[in-house]
Amino acid sequence: MQPSDLRIALFSGNYNYVRDGANQALNRLARYLLRQGAALRVYAPTTDTPAFAPTGDLVSVPSVPIPGRAEYRFPLGLSRRNRADLARFAPNIVHTSSPDATGHAAVSWARGRDLPILASVHTRFETYPRYYGLGFTEPLLEAIMRRYYRRCDALVAPSHSMVDTLRQQRMHRDISIWSRGVDRAMFASARRDMTWRRAQGIADGEVAIVFLGRLVMEKGLDAFADTMAELRDRRVAHKVLVIGEGPAREWFEANLPGGIFAGFQTGEDLARALASGDVFFNPSITETFGNVTLEAMASGLPVVAAGATGSSSLVEDGASGRLVPCASPTAFAEAIAPYCTDPALRAAHGGAGEERSKAFDWDTINRTVLETYLRLIAERRA
Repeated sequence: MQPSDLRIALFSGNYNYVRDGANQALNRLARYLLRQGAALRVYAPTTDTPAFAPTGDLVSVPSVPIPGRAEYRFPLGLSRRNRADLARFAPNIVHTSSPDATGHAAVSWARGRDLPILASVHTRFETYPRYYGLGFTEPLLEAIMRRYYRRCDALVAPSHSMVDTLRQQRMHRDISIWSRGVDRAMFASARRDMTWRRAQGIADGEVAIVFLGRLVMEKGLDAFADTMAELRDRRVAHKVLVIGEGPAREWFEANLPGGIFAGFQTGEDLARALASGDVFFNPSITETFGNVTLEAMASGLPVVAAGATGSSSLVEDGASGRLVPCASPTAFAEAIAPYCTDPALRAAHGGAGEERSKAFDWDTINRTVLETYLRLIAERRA
């Protein structure tokens, strides 16, 4: 079987209506598959104001706004029209990327037609309730996800640490790596712009600690703010540069006195803003890979991150940054403080991270998914 023989039905909970690392990875995969001659059809919620144009043919599935987070939509399954469209498209493999109602419906639809199913893991959904006082629901969510993933033929996850976690959770046996790449033509230390820094209110001798991502609590905003408070208590001089927007911005601003909020950035503006920082701090434990961590490394910044899934597969502790296993403000502050006072350490670890980022090429990475499709179809036919 050749790549041009593939007919892929891809199901996503958020393909393009809000920009995040997961849906950007899916769109990059779609572009790669279409270049290989594969036929692709995407089924996902849609809005009248998407964050960016979708790659490939996008079919809208039923959905409703999530209460309290109206920018996100909750998929409700597959409509009669969706099922008729699937029948006409006649896929020979199904790819699901979110364990929601539509993902479950897609798995049932594919199993009823004896089609192979690949599930890609993008987010540790089971950890989200911790940030909203609902941590007691985590075992139930994990059980629901286990049932969903075990009905698939194989999983792909973005890092070795995430594969280990999925195996410990008994999600599946057949799990392989679908890593993430970085656009090195875009993200590089050469993008550093001192004029831009000064315009933001960062003096040349000041150390800017960067947060990059959507401003939502599950990204570890509370841990970030508490760590900055710890640095202030220790009288460690620093500035905070926040790149991103989101519903928790007001809370974040109130808890980061003196913080510089650069707002949402994309393309070359994002690359410039990121490279113009000095230290990247990612306290999130919900990431399965950490696209922003890789982008920061490519931009020449040393990274301090929680020693959780994602960043732990990217950052070499003590060489390109620090991994903090005990994700407390005190431990984070102890890891960050030396970078605020030692320019040579910042330069050495930032340079090591930039060199490490060169190994992440998108086409090579996406080829692994294509090869997994072909393997699963061959195994099903056999």
